Amino acid sequence: MMIHAYDEIYLEDAMNNFAVMLDYGSQAYEGDIEEFYESFLASDVACQFEKGNPQYIAGLSGIELAETVFVYQKVNSHEVDYLPDNYSDVYWAGWALAYFQWVSNFSFSFIQKSGLTLKRVLQMYSTFHEADISKFVEAAYEIIGKARSAAHNILKSLRKNAGFTQQELATRSGVSLRMIRAYEQGAQDLGKAEARTLLNLATVLGCSPETLLY
Repeated sequence: MMIHAYDEIYLEDAMNNFAVMLDYGSQAYEGDIEEFYESFLASDVACQFEKGNPQYIAGLSGIELAETVFVYQKVNSHEVDYLPDNYSDVYWAGWALAYFQWVSNFSFSFIQKSGLTLKRVLQMYSTFHEADISKFVEAAYEIIGKARSAAHNILKSLRKNAGFTQQELATRSGVSLRMIRAYEQGAQDLGKAEARTLLNLATVLGCSPETLLY
């Protein structure tokens, strides 16, 4: 049984507050909605929400959450005459993301980096906003699964682009052929490799170590 960051009795409040935060923030922020969401991801608000801090999931209103993001990130905002629109794509995107974060226990940053970007969720509105939330969850897991599968193959893609066989990469990098095969097949997680292994592979492939992890 999966343990969630906070009890289900707070879930409805958390989802609605998150939806209002995104909806209000997108209107009050002096930039586009994706920039506001990036500000949220970079703020402590995201971390506290993921941890299930009662003040953040239920204590503060959605508007107060957005204002907290503005303060943390020192971004410009302007006053808006705001009324929540439960039927807007932005409100629904926030509502759905909050639910999926609770169900999956993934961080919002991981969700974003794994292909389920805010832009992608907004594009899913027409298909899923009238469906049961479980349908969105299934689609979200599928998107992230495909992205993570592709991430496992980044080493293979870089190796082929460089024109190396697995044996040539092993010889040049000093990483065993067995481990290179395991990394490319997803049997071993490259993200858990030693720093020296990542550096050697990146040097041979002409990329940064971080590139091998995303």
